[in-house]
Amino acid sequence: MDERQLYDARIELLNYAIDTFWDTPRESFVANLLEGEIRIPGDEVNPAMDEGFAQLERFVEANEGRSVEDVQDELATEFTRVFVGPRPPVLAHETYYREDEDFLGEGLAAVSASYAAAGWSPPEAYPEEDDHLAVELAFLRYLVDRQRAGDEETFGYERVFLDEHLLHWADAFAEDVLDETDEPFYRAGANVVAGLAEFEDELVAQMV
Repeated sequence: MDERQLYDARIELLNYAIDTFWDTPRESFVANLLEGEIRIPGDEVNPAMDEGFAQLERFVEANEGRSVEDVQDELATEFTRVFVGPRPPVLAHETYYREDEDFLGEGLAAVSASYAAAGWSPPEAYPEEDDHLAVELAFLRYLVDRQRAGDEETFGYERVFLDEHLLHWADAFAEDVLDETDEPFYRAGANVVAGLAEFEDELVAQMV
């Protein structure tokens, strides 16, 4: 895989993870999955991501021949149960997972400050607070896109953001999703998020 392909793969993985967790899945996203439009790497990446891709393949196989609308309805129901509630068992917010008292008091502002330092603000399409998983992943996507354009400074921003934010809670979030749902669609997404955080950590360590 050459450099351009690597950047494309990173962006595609981030898009997939964002689309999985930012809201109930859109019909077009579900259709693309069922039609095999999401590329799955042929080589091993890391255990979490590899398991995520295996779960995604099982999801596609289990729903072969079904209507997109029916699959989307089932996924929306499960999304609401797990992430919306009432009393959802999983909250996709960094603040929920941080135990240090300093972060609980000022954590949301710290996340927002990380975005501002890199010249980014969350798009209006994500109506969640700044510490929501989808927003943090959208920030990473912005940094990766700038890296692809040759802005090497953004590797430093990503290093700080991973160390101060995403790596503190990605694994715990994934474990909670795996504990709370048997739906392969969300189990796949959870594993990919954990594997993606590990992958980005290792990649950026080579650049900073």
